[in-house]
Amino acid sequence: MLALLHTSPLHVPVFDALRDAHHPGLGLRHSVAPDLLARARREGPEAVAGDVTAALLRAAADDGVRAVLCTCSTIGEVAERAAGEVGVPVVRGDRPMAAAAVAAGPRIAVLATVESTLPPTLALLDDEARRADRPIRARARVVPGAWTRFEAGDIEGCARLVAAAADAVTDADVIVLAQASMTSAAEFTTTAVPMLSSPRPGLAAAARAVRPTG
Repeated sequence: MLALLHTSPLHVPVFDALRDAHHPGLGLRHSVAPDLLARARREGPEAVAGDVTAALLRAAADDGVRAVLCTCSTIGEVAERAAGEVGVPVVRGDRPMAAAAVAAGPRIAVLATVESTLPPTLALLDDEARRADRPIRARARVVPGAWTRFEAGDIEGCARLVAAAADAVTDADVIVLAQASMTSAAEFTTTAVPMLSSPRPGLAAAARAVRPTG
């Protein structure tokens, strides 16, 4: 059983669909805590570190849970650091995407819909670059208006704004969509630059943590 900690209920069907398509039979148990993101945006991720740990502990306490996947990039760093207190592996959902971005080339364009996501995402890319011993040049921007549409439930409207921002990127080896909520932009973009999002590789990494022998 894999527990997932989300900061929006809109992520639940996305990960259920990925499970059905790529990991049939994997049990998922969803926990949604939108207040964690709201506070992290106001006060910074460190301000909610204790509450993130508590949420992870609650998620891991369910019978049969063998790992927890944190799907929110804003709180991903503090969630990952809490692994020692949780008792089961804690998978940071955007780390596999960051590793793939570093492998794709040095020029990385990062798109986000909230400002609070940028510092942890850029720090993660730097960490993966050090691990791989590869130089990178990452630049980041927030897509105006996209988060407002996502919060209102207009997933397609958010995706189209993100896609337009991605289509405007021409001088990058890879585009990183910093938040899981941005994934559906791939349906609308026409860019030739490879574009990465976190849900599919993040879930795959968490599935491996649940079933280490595959």
